[in-house]
Amino acid sequence: MFFEFGIKDVIDIFLVALMLYYIYRLMKESRSLNVFIGIMMFVVLWLFVSQVLEMRLLGSIMDKLVSVGVIGLIVLFQEDIRKFLYNMGAHQRFKMIMRLFTSEKATTEEKDKETIMQIVLACLSMSKRKVGALIVMERATPLDDIVETGDLIDANINQRLIENIFFKNSPLHDGAMVISEKRIKAAGCILPVAHNYDIPKELGLRHRAAMGISQESDAIAIVVSEETGGISVAIKGNFQLRLSAEKLESILTKEM
Repeated sequence: MFFEFGIKDVIDIFLVALMLYYIYRLMKESRSLNVFIGIMMFVVLWLFVSQVLEMRLLGSIMDKLVSVGVIGLIVLFQEDIRKFLYNMGAHQRFKMIMRLFTSEKATTEEKDKETIMQIVLACLSMSKRKVGALIVMERATPLDDIVETGDLIDANINQRLIENIFFKNSPLHDGAMVISEKRIKAAGCILPVAHNYDIPKELGLRHRAAMGISQESDAIAIVVSEETGGISVAIKGNFQLRLSAEKLESILTKEM
Protein backbone atom coordinates (compact mmCIF):
# COMPACT_ATOMS: atom_id res chain seq x y z
CA MET A 1 0.00 0.00 0.00
CA PHE A 2 1.44 3.32 -1.09
CA PHE A 3 1.41 6.47 1.02
CA GLU A 4 2.25 10.09 0.33
CA PHE A 5 5.70 11.29 1.35
CA GLY A 6 5.98 15.06 1.42
CA ILE A 7 8.17 17.84 2.77
CA LYS A 8 6.45 17.62 6.18
CA ASP A 9 7.56 14.00 6.50
CA VAL A 10 11.15 14.96 5.68
CA ILE A 11 11.07 17.68 8.36
CA ASP A 12 9.49 15.24 10.81
CA ILE A 13 12.22 12.63 10.26
CA PHE A 14 14.94 15.31 10.48
CA LEU A 15 13.63 16.65 13.81
CA VAL A 16 13.36 13.16 15.30
CA ALA A 17 16.92 12.36 14.15
CA LEU A 18 18.14 15.66 15.63
CA MET A 19 16.41 14.92 18.93
CA LEU A 20 17.92 11.43 19.08
CA TYR A 21 21.37 12.85 18.29
CA TYR A 22 21.23 15.36 21.15
CA ILE A 23 19.94 12.67 23.53
CA TYR A 24 22.83 10.47 22.40
CA ARG A 25 25.32 13.28 23.11
CA LEU A 26 23.75 13.89 26.53
CA MET A 27 24.03 10.22 27.46
CA LYS A 28 27.57 9.96 26.10
CA GLU A 29 28.81 12.98 28.07
CA SER A 30 27.23 11.62 31.25
CA ARG A 31 28.77 8.19 30.54
CA SER A 32 25.31 6.62 30.27
CA LEU A 33 25.61 5.46 26.67
CA ASN A 34 24.63 1.88 27.54
CA VAL A 35 21.41 3.20 29.07
CA PHE A 36 20.64 5.07 25.83
CA ILE A 37 21.23 1.91 23.76
CA GLY A 38 19.01 -0.09 26.11
CA ILE A 39 16.23 2.51 25.84
CA MET A 40 16.41 2.51 22.02
CA MET A 41 16.24 -1.31 21.93
CA PHE A 42 13.17 -1.23 24.19
CA VAL A 43 11.47 1.42 22.00
CA VAL A 44 12.13 -0.61 18.83
CA LEU A 45 10.75 -3.75 20.53
CA TRP A 46 7.71 -1.82 21.76
CA LEU A 47 6.94 -0.48 18.26
CA PHE A 48 7.44 -3.92 16.74
CA VAL A 49 5.10 -5.61 19.23
CA SER A 50 2.35 -2.98 19.20
CA GLN A 51 2.42 -1.82 15.56
CA VAL A 52 3.72 -4.76 13.51
CA LEU A 53 2.62 -7.87 15.44
CA GLU A 54 -0.38 -6.04 17.00
CA MET A 55 -0.17 -8.00 20.26
CA ARG A 56 -2.75 -6.16 22.33
CA LEU A 57 -1.99 -7.54 25.78
CA LEU A 58 1.81 -7.30 25.58
CA GLY A 59 1.50 -3.99 23.73
CA SER A 60 -0.71 -2.47 26.46
CA ILE A 61 1.73 -3.63 29.17
CA MET A 62 4.66 -2.04 27.32
CA ASP A 63 2.59 1.14 26.79
CA LYS A 64 2.26 1.46 30.57
CA LEU A 65 5.97 0.81 31.04
CA VAL A 66 6.84 3.54 28.52
CA SER A 67 4.59 6.13 30.17
CA VAL A 68 5.99 5.38 33.64
CA GLY A 69 9.54 4.97 32.30
CA VAL A 70 9.66 8.51 30.90
CA ILE A 71 9.00 9.93 34.38
CA GLY A 72 11.59 7.57 35.85
CA LEU A 73 14.22 8.68 33.33
CA ILE A 74 13.55 12.35 34.09
CA VAL A 75 14.03 11.70 37.83
CA LEU A 76 17.10 9.53 37.23
CA PHE A 77 18.87 11.96 34.88
CA GLN A 78 17.54 15.27 36.21
CA GLU A 79 21.04 16.66 36.85
CA ASP A 80 22.26 15.70 33.37
CA ILE A 81 19.12 17.14 31.75
CA ARG A 82 19.59 20.39 33.67
CA LYS A 83 23.22 20.65 32.49
CA PHE A 84 22.19 19.84 28.92
CA LEU A 85 19.54 22.59 28.85
CA TYR A 86 21.99 25.01 30.49
CA ASN A 87 24.58 24.23 27.82
CA MET A 88 22.02 24.87 25.08
CA GLY A 89 21.26 28.30 26.53
CA ALA A 90 24.97 29.04 26.93
CA HIS A 91 25.91 27.93 23.41
CA GLN A 92 28.22 30.32 21.59
CA ARG A 93 25.84 30.81 18.64
CA PHE A 94 22.99 31.63 20.97
CA LYS A 95 25.20 34.12 22.79
CA MET A 96 26.13 35.75 19.49
CA ILE A 97 22.44 36.23 18.69
CA MET A 98 21.80 37.68 22.16
CA ARG A 99 24.66 40.15 21.75
CA LEU A 100 22.77 41.72 18.85
CA PHE A 101 20.10 42.82 21.33
CA THR A 102 22.46 43.98 24.08
CA SER A 103 24.79 46.95 24.46
CA GLU A 104 27.78 44.89 25.59
CA LYS A 105 31.00 46.71 24.69
CA ALA A 106 34.28 45.34 23.38
CA THR A 107 36.11 46.51 26.49
CA THR A 108 35.38 43.12 28.08
CA GLU A 109 38.06 41.63 25.84
CA GLU A 110 40.74 43.65 27.62
CA LYS A 111 39.38 42.58 31.00
CA ASP A 112 39.42 38.93 29.91
CA LYS A 113 43.03 39.27 28.80
CA GLU A 114 44.04 40.82 32.12
CA THR A 115 42.26 38.04 34.01
CA ILE A 116 44.01 35.34 31.99
CA MET A 117 47.40 37.00 32.47
CA GLN A 118 46.98 37.00 36.26
CA ILE A 119 46.35 33.24 36.16
CA VAL A 120 49.24 32.58 33.76
CA LEU A 121 51.71 34.62 35.81
CA ALA A 122 50.64 32.86 39.01
CA CYS A 123 51.06 29.43 37.39
CA LEU A 124 54.47 30.40 35.99
CA SER A 125 55.66 31.60 39.39
CA MET A 126 54.39 28.46 41.16
CA SER A 127 55.93 26.29 38.45
CA LYS A 128 59.39 27.78 39.04
CA ARG A 129 59.09 27.17 42.81
CA LYS A 130 57.42 23.73 42.34
CA VAL A 131 54.32 24.70 44.28
CA GLY A 132 51.42 22.36 43.54
CA ALA A 133 48.20 23.97 42.36
CA LEU A 134 44.83 23.00 40.86
CA ILE A 135 42.69 25.73 39.29
CA VAL A 136 39.27 25.04 37.77
CA MET A 137 37.75 27.64 35.44
CA GLU A 138 33.98 27.38 35.09
CA ARG A 139 32.42 27.80 31.66
CA ALA A 140 28.86 26.85 30.65
CA THR A 141 28.32 24.03 33.15
CA PRO A 142 27.71 25.45 36.65
CA LEU A 143 30.00 24.16 39.41
CA ASP A 144 27.90 25.17 42.40
CA ASP A 145 28.12 21.68 43.91
CA ILE A 146 31.92 21.82 43.71
CA VAL A 147 32.06 25.33 45.22
CA GLU A 148 30.01 24.13 48.21
CA THR A 149 32.71 21.59 49.13
CA GLY A 150 35.30 24.32 49.72
CA ASP A 151 35.63 27.69 51.45
CA LEU A 152 33.95 30.64 49.80
CA ILE A 153 36.25 33.52 48.86
CA ASP A 154 34.50 35.58 46.12
CA ALA A 155 37.48 37.84 45.34
CA ASN A 156 38.99 39.45 42.28
CA ILE A 157 41.48 37.32 40.37
CA ASN A 158 44.94 38.35 41.48
CA GLN A 159 48.33 36.69 40.97
CA ARG A 160 49.45 37.25 44.57
CA LEU A 161 46.18 35.93 46.01
CA ILE A 162 46.39 32.75 43.88
CA GLU A 163 49.98 32.13 45.02
CA ASN A 164 49.07 32.73 48.69
CA ILE A 165 46.18 30.25 48.52
CA PHE A 166 48.46 27.51 47.13
CA PHE A 167 51.36 28.31 49.45
CA LYS A 168 52.50 25.05 51.08
CA ASN A 169 51.58 26.16 54.61
CA SER A 170 48.15 27.46 53.58
CA PRO A 171 45.20 25.36 54.84
CA LEU A 172 43.59 25.61 51.37
CA HIS A 173 46.55 24.53 49.25
CA ASP A 174 45.51 20.86 48.95
CA GLY A 175 42.12 21.50 47.36
CA ALA A 176 41.06 23.06 44.07
CA MET A 177 40.40 26.72 43.38
CA VAL A 178 37.22 27.47 41.40
CA ILE A 179 37.10 30.55 39.19
CA SER A 180 33.66 31.65 38.00
CA GLU A 181 32.46 34.83 36.28
CA LYS A 182 35.98 36.32 36.42
CA ARG A 183 36.18 35.93 40.21
CA ILE A 184 37.78 33.45 42.59
CA LYS A 185 34.66 31.83 44.00
CA ALA A 186 36.15 29.26 46.37
CA ALA A 187 39.29 27.34 47.34
CA GLY A 188 40.00 24.02 49.00
CA CYS A 189 37.29 22.39 46.88
CA ILE A 190 36.96 18.63 46.40
CA LEU A 191 36.81 17.35 42.81
CA PRO A 192 35.66 14.01 41.39
CA VAL A 193 38.68 11.82 40.64
CA ALA A 194 39.03 10.08 37.27
CA HIS A 195 39.79 6.36 37.39
CA ASN A 196 40.98 5.96 33.80
CA TYR A 197 43.64 3.30 33.42
CA ASP A 198 45.24 5.13 30.49
CA ILE A 199 46.36 8.09 32.65
CA PRO A 200 50.18 7.99 32.93
CA LYS A 201 51.34 6.68 36.32
CA GLU A 202 53.67 9.63 36.87
CA LEU A 203 50.62 11.95 37.09
CA GLY A 204 49.39 12.36 40.63
CA LEU A 205 46.07 12.94 42.38
CA ARG A 206 45.81 16.56 41.23
CA HIS A 207 45.98 15.45 37.60
CA ARG A 208 43.34 12.75 38.19
CA ALA A 209 41.07 15.31 39.85
CA ALA A 210 41.60 17.69 36.91
CA MET A 211 40.73 14.90 34.49
CA GLY A 212 37.65 14.00 36.54
CA ILE A 213 36.14 17.51 36.53
CA SER A 214 36.92 17.96 32.82
CA GLN A 215 35.03 14.72 32.08
CA GLU A 216 31.97 15.69 34.12
CA SER A 217 31.76 19.30 32.91
CA ASP A 218 33.11 21.67 30.27
CA ALA A 219 35.40 23.36 32.81
CA ILE A 220 39.09 24.02 32.18
CA ALA A 221 41.37 22.51 34.84
CA ILE A 222 44.94 23.83 35.23
CA VAL A 223 47.46 21.77 37.19
CA VAL A 224 50.90 22.79 38.45
CA SER A 225 52.87 19.70 39.46
CA GLU A 226 54.48 19.76 42.89
CA GLU A 227 57.08 17.18 41.82
CA THR A 228 58.20 18.55 38.44
CA GLY A 229 56.75 22.05 38.30
CA GLY A 230 55.15 21.19 34.96
CA ILE A 231 51.98 23.01 33.89
CA SER A 232 49.13 20.93 32.45
CA VAL A 233 45.60 21.64 31.25
CA ALA A 234 42.65 19.21 31.14
CA ILE A 235 39.77 20.02 28.77
CA LYS A 236 36.91 17.64 27.92
CA GLY A 237 38.74 14.63 29.26
CA ASN A 238 42.02 15.35 27.42
CA PHE A 239 45.37 16.46 28.84
CA GLN A 240 47.85 18.94 27.41
CA LEU A 241 51.08 18.46 29.34
CA ARG A 242 54.32 20.41 29.88
CA LEU A 243 52.97 23.76 28.74
CA SER A 244 54.93 26.98 28.51
CA ALA A 245 53.47 30.25 29.76
CA GLU A 246 52.82 31.35 26.16
CA LYS A 247 51.03 28.10 25.32
CA LEU A 248 48.93 28.29 28.49
CA GLU A 249 47.90 31.85 27.66
CA SER A 250 47.01 30.80 24.11
CA ILE A 251 44.83 27.90 25.31
CA LEU A 252 42.99 29.98 27.90
CA THR A 253 42.41 32.82 25.43
CA LYS A 254 41.00 30.39 22.86
CA GLU A 255 38.87 28.33 25.23
CA MET A 256 37.49 31.15 27.38
